[in-house]
Amino acid sequence: MSAILKPTEVYIRPMQEEDVDGIMAIEERAYDYPWSKQIFIDCLRVGYCCWVIEKDELLVGYGIMTVAVGESHVLNLCVNPDYRSQGVGKQLMQHLLEVAYDYDVNMTFLEVRPSNFEAISLYMSLGFNEIGIRRNYYPAKSGREDALILARTRTKTAEQETNE
Repeated sequence: MSAILKPTEVYIRPMQEEDVDGIMAIEERAYDYPWSKQIFIDCLRVGYCCWVIEKDELLVGYGIMTVAVGESHVLNLCVNPDYRSQGVGKQLMQHLLEVAYDYDVNMTFLEVRPSNFEAISLYMSLGFNEIGIRRNYYPAKSGREDALILARTRTKTAEQETNE
């Protein structure tokens, strides 16, 4: 007897206010110092680029980014701890970078805790480089933790280079 395996369905879509309770459940599991529900609602209301990623119809992550004057800033990228190391964060980050490209962004910035080795590895694999440090940026159990500032310059795709 052979089993028929259904491929995993991954879907990225715009965040809606109805998603916020599910997002809060992930946020509170993922972070010692989570954003408030109101912060997510405010991000939606002011028109930030807010996206969720679903896997097999289950909300498993989200990303929020601002875009202005040729720059974007990833404010929050989070994956449910149960779905980490499965490529979900990478897919979502690549999507945010595509959205930034659609807005003709030349530089994307983000902050990350120096202790978050997995996230740093992901961002570096996508072309981000460390450009600075924000001192005492994040709350931490022992006071405050610095943030690494990472940036990625928009690169041309092979198709763009061919068309020039």
